[in-house]
Amino acid sequence: MTIYADLHLHSKHSRATSKELDIDNLEKWARVKGLNLLGTGDFTHPTYLGELKAQLEPTGRGLFRLKNQSESIVFMLTGARS
Repeated sequence: MTIYADLHLHSKHSRATSKELDIDNLEKWARVKGLNLLGTGDFTHPTYLGELKAQLEPTGRGLFRLKNQSESIVFMLTGARS
């Protein structure tokens, strides 16, 4: 399987980003771009973490997908080391 990924994305909870950067839109536009793996940062933001927990389910090996959608884009929680 070939992996097409964007591993550095921010959510709507990051500064100077679109308020449209929610899980559904990230997944939608990943499909348009032909991606099958997204790395989503900002998961330490309390509100965004709640959204992630509510909308994603684990697939194993640290990856997640939209709940009840086996054909969903796969998400990976990413962060920068300081």
